[in-house]
Order: sequence, then C-alpha cells, then structure tokens
Amino acid sequence: MPYSDLRDWLDQVRAMGELKEFKGVHWELELGTICDVVSRDRKLKPAFLFDDIVGYPSGYRVLVNPLTSIDRIALAVNMPLDLTEMGFIQEWRRRAKSTVPISPMLVSSGPVLENVHTGDDIDLYEFPVPLYHELDGGRYIGTGSVTITKDPDSGWVNMGTYRVMVHNRDTLAFFVSPGKHGRIIREKYFAKGEPCPVAICFGQDPGVLVAAGSVDLPHGQSEYDFIGGFMGKPVEVIRGPVTGLPIPATAEIAIEGWSYPGDEMVEGPFGEWTGYYASNARPEPTIRIKSIMHRNNPIISGAPPTRPPVSGHSLLSGLLQSAMILDALEATGVPDVRSVRSHELGGFSYILIVAIKQRYPGHARQAALVASQCRAGAYMGRYVIVVDEDIDPYNTDDVLWAMSTRSDPATSIDIIRRCWSSPLDPAVPVGQKGHNSRAIIDACRPYEWIDQFPKVSDPSPELAQKIIDKWGAALFD
Repeated sequence: MPYSDLRDWLDQVRAMGELKEFKGVHWELELGTICDVVSRDRKLKPAFLFDDIVGYPSGYRVLVNPLTSIDRIALAVNMPLDLTEMGFIQEWRRRAKSTVPISPMLVSSGPVLENVHTGDDIDLYEFPVPLYHELDGGRYIGTGSVTITKDPDSGWVNMGTYRVMVHNRDTLAFFVSPGKHGRIIREKYFAKGEPCPVAICFGQDPGVLVAAGSVDLPHGQSEYDFIGGFMGKPVEVIRGPVTGLPIPATAEIAIEGWSYPGDEMVEGPFGEWTGYYASNARPEPTIRIKSIMHRNNPIISGAPPTRPPVSGHSLLSGLLQSAMILDALEATGVPDVRSVRSHELGGFSYILIVAIKQRYPGHARQAALVASQCRAGAYMGRYVIVVDEDIDPYNTDDVLWAMSTRSDPATSIDIIRRCWSSPLDPAVPVGQKGHNSRAIIDACRPYEWIDQFPKVSDPSPELAQKIIDKWGAALFD
C-alpha cells in the first residue's frame, strides 16, 4: 500500500499542500461552519484537521472532508495523481475490472486496541463529536465512518457509510436508507426477532472509506475483499471481542454493540447531502454499545454533507457512480457511450449526463433509461441528460447549450414514475416518501434528421490547435 494507516496518509496529504489545520476551534457549529465557508471557494477543496478542540485534550482530533479532491482520492487507492475526472473514471474502471478479491487478514492485535473501554467506562463524549449544522438534532460522530454488519443467512460481511448520531454516552442512532445493504441485513435479524450485531469505525484507512462509502458492490460481495484486491494487499482486521465482526486493525476509533428489534429513539434531523433537512426527526433503531476501542490521540474522520458541491462525499461518489454506470451501459450492450458524469451539483445522483455517438433510432433513450435504472444510477435520481459526442459532460456550459439548442420540450422529455427514492428526498412531501420520478432529457441532435441539423459555428479542432500553436504565448498572457 502507498501508506500504512490514516496518519501516514495524512502526512502525505500535508506534504501535497492539501491539508488545512486549525487549533482551538469549538466542536459546536464552529468546526462545521469553517469547513462549509472555506469549501465554497470552488478552487479550494482541502481536507481539514482540527486539534486542541475546545473542551477536549490536545491530540483528540477531527479530520473533515478527507476525500474532496481527485488527488487525495487517488492517493487513497494507490492510483496516479494529476488525473482529470474522466481520466480517474477510466483508470478506476480498468483497475476494478482486473481486480481479484483478497479477503482480509485476521491479526491478533493492532493500534485500535491501544485503549479498550467496556461497561461503565464507555463514554462517547470522550471524543470531540461535532455538532455540524445549526438545526441538527444532535452531535454526529458518523458522517465519514464505516459501519460493519454480517448477513445472518450467508455470513457475508458488508461495510457501508451511514449517518450516526450520538444519543448518550453509550447509545448511537442507526439510520440507514431503505434499500441499502446495511438496512436489508438489519431487517433480516429483526424479522427473526434477534439483535443485529454492529461495529463502526470512526477514522480508518481512506481506502477502506472509499470502498465502504461509494463502491456499490453486488449483494453478497464484501467491500473488504474488493479493496484488498484493488490495493493488492489484504486489509488487516481484528476480531471484535463482543460481536466477532472484523474490524480494521489500524482504525482510530471503533465501537461494537447490538441493535435490538423495537429499541428505537428519535434520530435527526440532519443537514444532508441534498443541502436540506428533508428527512426530519423520527424514531430509528439504536445501537447499544458494549465496547469502545481507540488509538492514543484518536482521530474522528468526518465528511459532513451540506449544499452541493461542498458535500463531503459528492466528488468521490460522483466519480465512482459515473464509473459504475459506464460499466452498466457497457454490460447491457449500449454501444458508443463516450462518457458519463454524475454531476456534483446534484449531490451524486440527481443529475446524470451521458454522452454518446448516436448509431440508431432510440439510442439516446436507451442509454438514458439504462443509466437511470441500473443499480448505480437508480437511487434518488432526478434528471438524465443525453448529449452527442461533441459535448463534454464535464463542461456544464456545453451541456446547457446542448439542452437549449438540440432539444424540444414537447418531444425530447420523458417522465418515469415510481422510481427508487429515499426519506432524504426534499422534493417529496412528508408521508409520501419512497418513490420519485425521473426526467429523461434527450439533448442530442434529432436522429431522424441529424444530417440536416445546423452545423456548429466553432472552428474545427484542427484549426483551433493550429492557431494555438502559432499564437499561444500571446493568446494566454
């Protein structure tokens, strides 16, 4: 691996000049607001490391937005730096297709066991858990965390990133959106009348966070195996002393506990990646903590969502979602798909843009429908825009120009109803959440008269390059 643990990775990020460090910040609102204000500068998307947090010992730190630049994501998964968005997507697809899964390696000990608390010694308030947003219903220790569960029927170990609120010193919330693997696993235990064993890491190798937070693997495939194969080395894990679940040995903080059927407390509201408080507060299952393990001077890793594109997971999720949708389009036989973009201004699913080389009537609609309903694109989508191959999905001006000049609302827009949504969807009224609709926007030249469609007035790429070669120094001074 290119780094040994989160701390080694942070040293490399610091050397890259992509880490902003603060001391003396308050955990209540000040920490979260600093991240929001700085990140609204579109050119500046650093990671933030807070130490000497008011009311807490020096060394008890909070890392926020570790994966909001392509270079930091690439470093996390041992990929080349200085990639463009599309370059990252294609390199990810190439690596993922050739990956042979490697199961985690069980070890007898690790840094996460430097401090172990059980019984009356359990106290979540030992850590500087932030209150990120003004209207949040509580302090959220889990925004860039990894939740580990195991299917009771098959033994499949799943990792996911779900929001985790602190209820009290030994109780956590366990909110998981419908349809997510962690929720399906929990419901299986509850249907049997059994408690669901849960482990959660709050601070872990960033590669593990990439796998848990954004890689949408098929049901039954473990994120541990995937990221081990992707990195070419197994993830070292300890066996949780309470649940027996595999826990990353180098995690900064880890808890174990049980989620019991019918044991619920009010969770939320929380400012989500949509930029809204859309899910309100309601009873959700809890986790009763039976052990806390942590390193000396532990680091909470957070990725608090807020209005896009500041949202902590939007870049990473958008890149990997784009890669997975490209894979799905290819697997279903949709030809000549040139690129896909899950637009960060739509969080990571509301706006999908697909560029194709049209080959036959209906090609654009086919691409849009597959992109909107494949596993990677189906959750909480809103708009799918299909453009011709001369339009760059990563240039929003290009896309809006194509929509404005190549589509006609009466014939270019279709609506799909009763699609997979979430309680987080702000456009769906309370009491009606669960489904939403999708708009398919065909912003390609109409296929039936594509040869007669007006020519663009841009200079040809060859002519433009000739002029740049001749006058470049003067053009861009």
